[in-house]
Amino acid sequence: MDRPRIEGEFSREQYHTAKLWQIAAFALNNTATNIFLFGMGFVTYYTTGVAGLTVMVVSTILALMRVFDSITDPLIGFIIDKTETKFGKFRPIMVFGNAILILTFLLMFNVIHLFPESLHFIVFVVLQFFYIIGYTMQTTVTRAAQTVLTNHPRQRPLFSIFDAIFTLSLFTFGQLYASQYMIGKYGDFTEAYFTELSFTFAAISVLFTVLAVIAIWGKDRKEFYGIEDVNVKTRFRDYWPVLKRNRALQMLVISAATDKFAAMFMNQQVVQVMFFGILIDNFALSGQFGLIILIPSLFVVFFGVRYAQNLGLRRALILFSYIGAISFTILFVLMLLFDTEQFALGNWGVLSIMFLILFSLGRSVSVLTPSIVIPMIADVSDYETYESGRYIPGMIAALFSFVDKLVSSTAPFVVGALVALIGFGDEFPTVTDGLTTGILWVGLMTALGFPILGWVISIIAMRFYPLTKEKMAEIQLELNNTKNFILDARDRKMAEEDGISLDGETSGNDRNDRE
Repeated sequence: MDRPRIEGEFSREQYHTAKLWQIAAFALNNTATNIFLFGMGFVTYYTTGVAGLTVMVVSTILALMRVFDSITDPLIGFIIDKTETKFGKFRPIMVFGNAILILTFLLMFNVIHLFPESLHFIVFVVLQFFYIIGYTMQTTVTRAAQTVLTNHPRQRPLFSIFDAIFTLSLFTFGQLYASQYMIGKYGDFTEAYFTELSFTFAAISVLFTVLAVIAIWGKDRKEFYGIEDVNVKTRFRDYWPVLKRNRALQMLVISAATDKFAAMFMNQQVVQVMFFGILIDNFALSGQFGLIILIPSLFVVFFGVRYAQNLGLRRALILFSYIGAISFTILFVLMLLFDTEQFALGNWGVLSIMFLILFSLGRSVSVLTPSIVIPMIADVSDYETYESGRYIPGMIAALFSFVDKLVSSTAPFVVGALVALIGFGDEFPTVTDGLTTGILWVGLMTALGFPILGWVISIIAMRFYPLTKEKMAEIQLELNNTKNFILDARDRKMAEEDGISLDGETSGNDRNDRE
């Protein structure tokens, strides 16, 4: 006989898939938070130039708040694993987090200077505190919800391609907007500059979050939550045993944290100012360059995701980390040997062409590798379910974010400390400053040197990462078999309660009732 239909039933196929538009639109949830990450690169100029705080004070606050950011991850991960509403597990966290982000981001760029000078420090710290809570809520969902989006090995890498495209576009057109349109309009980092920039970024983030919520709507349901019938009880003290036992999580955390560490340096606006505005003497190029290399970068991204689909996410991450490290190492040496202004794209000489090729490769990799990592978090979460029988995507995403942010939190502080050491203790270098030996070395180390270090560490960590393409196929098969076993047991129990035999015969009690 036909098995009774169970509400919210999960397919008995080994994999569950998503529509292409769902994967693409949900990737916008990461873009919705990345636009704030990009915008926060300008907060140093607002707080030192408009609000009157010093370089080291701002850098220290940002570093300490980044550490606090990592501490909030276990709390948010715990909340996600405990959340179960009629609107799903992930959507409420996304919406609430974005609302907090928008409010604090707008206040941070528009009201601090209106307070008495003695309160600027306190107001900045308070706004940073709440900003980080909202940021953690929305970014943790991006990672944790990968498990419900799809578990198909050829679909999970597709998130990377959309995320990389959106991230490339954001940082390309965002830098173009900030360095050419806005500087051309306002002349410098003025109060009006920050007002327009903050409201523009907030509006875009709202749009992207709405689209991401729509995308996850049909997938944010219990039947897609790992082994749904297992009653998972999580406690804060469970975090350390999970991290200690899960080798895949350990290695992914190290790899991703160092990649993020590299990307954080490249995306700091003061680094952009030193590298493009002073070393190459063309700050507008920081925006133009992104536009020039957009198509080549997309080619690298497409190739990377295709490689990941065929050979697995782990091998793709190793390959492109090698490409990034080699290209930036060659460029670092060249810029030490030759006049840095010769690398500008105006004269199209050998050095400018070399710069175009090498920097575009490294820049593309810096976007691709963090995008590859996000679906790998879903693999690690499935691996944890496979090993322990517990579906805890919030905890896995939180553990990942905790170490990731703890490491990457040092970037603003290191940049601030380095520029202070070369004589910029009160304000950051601007495009009007001349090239010195100190700026040369700090500019090259922050723009190229630290990214090289990050990729090298990532390569080493991935050598010990156990989740190959073949291992993930084994894991998904085992999880599907377990889920089917649970469904069969539930069917049998329901049938017995109704007096129905799954072999097609009625039970004795049911026959007696009919007689």
